[in-house]
Amino acid sequence: MIVALIKSARPAQWLKNLILFAALIFAGEMMYAHNALKALAAFSIFCFLSSGLYLFNDLVDRDKDKKHPIKKLRPIASGELSDISVVVSIFILFGCGLAGAWYLNEAFFIVTSVFVLFNLLYSIFLKYIVIIDVMSIAFSFVLRAYAGAVVIAVPTSKWLLINTFLLALFLGFGKRRHELTLLEDNAENHRKILDRYSPYLLDQLMGVVTASVVVMYMLYTFSPEVSSKLHTENLFLTIPFVVYGIFRYLYLIHKEEKGGSPTKVMISDLPILATVILWILTVIMVLYIL
Repeated sequence: MIVALIKSARPAQWLKNLILFAALIFAGEMMYAHNALKALAAFSIFCFLSSGLYLFNDLVDRDKDKKHPIKKLRPIASGELSDISVVVSIFILFGCGLAGAWYLNEAFFIVTSVFVLFNLLYSIFLKYIVIIDVMSIAFSFVLRAYAGAVVIAVPTSKWLLINTFLLALFLGFGKRRHELTLLEDNAENHRKILDRYSPYLLDQLMGVVTASVVVMYMLYTFSPEVSSKLHTENLFLTIPFVVYGIFRYLYLIHKEEKGGSPTKVMISDLPILATVILWILTVIMVLYIL
């Protein structure tokens, strides 16, 4: 049962919570051990909360997941885990996560509570509303980024929040397109909202969001306000990695029919993984060395 619970907690998806470190890095606080440890604790707390939310979502969606060619193998959908064990695990994960958030600071606790409540609302209601479903996923990433700033008590960058929102929209629409293509006529049975989308519509939405991500990130790197705040004008050196990463992901979606799990793509696709690592290293070099 323990193995099944760990699998259902989806530790691979914890990569999404790495966005909490963005404020630490871009605020120039990475070298301060106290704040670095706070950010690490916040990351751990969000991993607990995320796992609890995945368990809750799988419990709600188990009947639909049984009709999915891959998700039907999940422990909850397959019946490997009992309802009571899942419910108890959810309460433990939420309890530990929120208690840890309260211990760090009150503001961080409020943000994490909103994160949990919003995602519960998503699992129950918001994911059935076309476009709002993907925007809700994007907002969850914004809450993660905001929490990373709150926990170390640094001002929240509007650029960080906007870029996070747009990138998450891009990944979310890409995921919907992959699901629609993979499941074809059975798509509606897996995820009801998919019958409201079409490949053409998603391609149009992704086209708009792709341009927005690239342009907004470029504006961010050339912003005098950002240059003054970060004490560098060299952040533009990171642009090629962002542009290539976006284009590579589009290639994977359209030519190799990947994109159902952005975190899996980031781990399994070597060009994407190398691009992310090089982007992080370049950011650190620009902000802390040059």
